[in-house]
Amino acid sequence: MAVSKRSLPSSSAFDPWDPEFVADPYPAYAELRDRGRVLHYEPSDQWLVPHHADVSALLRDRRLGRTYRHRFTHEDFGRTAPPPGHEPFHVLNDHGMLDLEPPDHTRIRRLVSKAFTARTVERLRPYVEGLADELARNLADAGGGDLLTDVAEPLPVAVIAEMLGIPGSDRGPLRPWSADICGMYELNPSEETAARAVRASVEFTAYLRELIAARREKPGDDLVSGLIAAHDEGDRLTEQEMISTCVLLLNAGHEATVNATVNGWWALFRHPDRLAALRADHSLVPTAVEELMRYDTPLQLFERWVLDDIEIDGTTIPRGSELALLFGSANHDPAAFSAPGRLDLARRDNPHISFSAGIHYCIGAPLARMELTASLTALLTHTPTLHPTSPPTRKPNFVIRGLESLHVGL
Repeated sequence: MAVSKRSLPSSSAFDPWDPEFVADPYPAYAELRDRGRVLHYEPSDQWLVPHHADVSALLRDRRLGRTYRHRFTHEDFGRTAPPPGHEPFHVLNDHGMLDLEPPDHTRIRRLVSKAFTARTVERLRPYVEGLADELARNLADAGGGDLLTDVAEPLPVAVIAEMLGIPGSDRGPLRPWSADICGMYELNPSEETAARAVRASVEFTAYLRELIAARREKPGDDLVSGLIAAHDEGDRLTEQEMISTCVLLLNAGHEATVNATVNGWWALFRHPDRLAALRADHSLVPTAVEELMRYDTPLQLFERWVLDDIEIDGTTIPRGSELALLFGSANHDPAAFSAPGRLDLARRDNPHISFSAGIHYCIGAPLARMELTASLTALLTHTPTLHPTSPPTRKPNFVIRGLESLHVGL
């Protein structure tokens, strides 16, 4: 293993904890792609993979996994078990589809798909479009506000809650719970971050246990009831699998949609000619949604464990290593995209990987696209002169990329 020849030098601009890098990581990604196909990054002990072709192929490579526990103990894999105090987070996280491999992943995804059907998603369309329209009208009536808290957050949170059958009076903690849990997906999270994630995991789990019990007694026309009813040859989801699925759908669903919305609008504001073209021709909205997700990717990095030795560009990556698949870099790779630094709202050839690929392709992608299309259309319609009133503050997070706020006026 030629780690020294493939390590990223300390002079590199790639630094996930540097605010300047977080503000605009794309020049550093270009440097990574120039340096090679795989580079060891000592601060996080990960192998960075920056090229689109490699990221796309490795997402489908069964020698990698989101977990290794289906084949190895922590000790066998050369890893240290998480601290016992973090157990509530890991119980919640480790029973969700995103962090499982076959056969458990296959079984759970098949059962969830029986409840999370295209028909279920399509049935939400009037609700999604109606709520997006209402939020845009409210923003217009107020003469502006914070696009994040007034539009970007309320829409996907309400939609996922509606899908799960969570009453309106119970929805207040959902976004804080999600934000605290998702803090653990950043590189080298602090103990303070872990404590918040554990607390949120305990509280969210307790709430969902009560909701599941209520739906067992009185099923409704909602996803929780569908998850309870879903079965295949006598197999059903366990209660913990249902809880973890609900949390995953909320976290992955609305974190991505919230950040895609504000990242997208900030990109449009920085390209007034493209925004003017979009305002003049709403038929561009479907391709604009895809391009905005590519241009400033909501999920910048996806981690995979090396279950069996692999070789990338002559470098052997041994079992027990962790790969960091750089979605943001892959989405700006000139080998896959013509003029990747250009915001092209009419881009047709757009193989972005913002929804991942392979067996972990986002099950909620159709719903996310519906929400982003509805939100963008409603804002273009009801706030035709929308503009930023101050530069936004970007969140310090690298992996899940978004803004703290985006203040706008009319």
